[in-house]
Amino acid sequence: MSLRLFSWLLLLFCLDLFRCELLGAHADSVTLPSAAKTLVWGPGLETNIVLPARFFYMQAVDSSGRNLTTSPGENTFEVKMVSPVEQFTRIWIQVLDRKDGSFLVRYRMYATYTDLHIHILLKNKHVAKSPFILKGPVYHEGCDCPQPSGPAWEADMHCPQSFPQIERDLALYASVDPDRNAQEIPQRFGQRQSLCHYTVQDNKVYVRTFGEHVGFRIFMDAILLSLTRKVQLPDIEFFVNLGDWPLEKRKPTEKIHPIFSWCGSNNTRDIVMPTYDLTESVLETMGRVSLDMMSVQANTGPPWQEKNSTAFWRGRDSRQERLELVKLSRAHPNMIDAAFTNFFFFKHDESLYGPLVKHVSFFDFFKYKYQINIDGTVAAYRLPYLLAGDSVVLKQDSGYYEHFYNELRPWEHYIPIRSDLGDLLEKIQWARDHDEEALKIALAGQQFARNYLMGNSIFCYYYKLFQEYAKLQVTEPKIREGMELVEQPSDDLFPCSCHRTRDPLTER
Repeated sequence: MSLRLFSWLLLLFCLDLFRCELLGAHADSVTLPSAAKTLVWGPGLETNIVLPARFFYMQAVDSSGRNLTTSPGENTFEVKMVSPVEQFTRIWIQVLDRKDGSFLVRYRMYATYTDLHIHILLKNKHVAKSPFILKGPVYHEGCDCPQPSGPAWEADMHCPQSFPQIERDLALYASVDPDRNAQEIPQRFGQRQSLCHYTVQDNKVYVRTFGEHVGFRIFMDAILLSLTRKVQLPDIEFFVNLGDWPLEKRKPTEKIHPIFSWCGSNNTRDIVMPTYDLTESVLETMGRVSLDMMSVQANTGPPWQEKNSTAFWRGRDSRQERLELVKLSRAHPNMIDAAFTNFFFFKHDESLYGPLVKHVSFFDFFKYKYQINIDGTVAAYRLPYLLAGDSVVLKQDSGYYEHFYNELRPWEHYIPIRSDLGDLLEKIQWARDHDEEALKIALAGQQFARNYLMGNSIFCYYYKLFQEYAKLQVTEPKIREGMELVEQPSDDLFPCSCHRTRDPLTER
């Protein structure tokens, strides 16, 4: 063997040895999950928690019992669902990588199954207690099969005993008189405002509309129909405000009327529900909407340290403070990136605050560490989704609130900023100077959203609100003149047989 050939072989051997050492070091640095120790839990593993899109969680755990805190790869786990007595299962499954070592698995069923077996696999090994068996019937969203017992449904759903906002709102009413309200509320509000007058009787929904702009009734119709497919609602009669602004401005000492609204304020007495936006996102998850509380969790942008240290905002010109924000951004572009995507309210000022910029995907917001949440016409309904990301929210002090605002804590779940934005620059600088604290606030806000703003919590909130309001009624709810039945959507392609014994009253 020539000296030159020997030298080449020696060099190749050394390169291979070096490569193997590198691969070995890389393998040591990448922690692999253990099929046996990985954790799986959540409402989507329980038969009686019927949601438009069911969901559960997985936390990757290594062989030594440590939780992974970074993603092991979005395709690490495989999830299959089968029904042993059905040839085909019409179920859409998505495994969402939350990039923090955990996964959210969501699935939407398009038919009802006798039993459902959920197989979770890691390299063909069953994970945790897989297969998880849901003893049927396992009902899909379109199945009209209400649980006759409200307490049993609440127990199945693991609903909380109470919601503080509901207690605050209803504390203003010693009693509610449906007969009186049916006369007085249309006279007081029906000419100038857009209202829906609802009666739920025998678990069927009836409605009459007042006003010109009543298109938003579709959201209220949809949640009522969805709820009545799942649980027997108490007979109840109430009015829903379809506009942005809450209506009841009288003082509690005066004769006030109960009006249900999607937004509340410190100067009004409306009864607050989850916003139509959040409600629709729950009903249409894996359906018509692309932005919902689950999809956000898989699209939180780069890791914290790689995010842009600029405060970010996009939106339309629906409040004076938004104009001031854009001015601040121009004066301090190294701290704030804020611009309008649409002009409507201040079109005469477009030359001052334009030009308009292109819409940015909501998921791209999370390329930035700091998210500015500022009121629009009323509360900015994007806050649940901002919290669900892993950026920190700078929230404007506001007189408007959604159903969960009063449970948020400044400096724990978000960084507060003055309503006039006078301290915004100072708060951004604080976040930059206190990076670990800012990250801690971001993650606490994210955990709040995961715990309290998911679909099961929204259904519980609506049910508890109707249940508690019904207890205040001192006259019988009635199907009033001019009301029409809101029909359940037909499901002829995949009808389901309800195994529950219905209340004979509902069959009248």
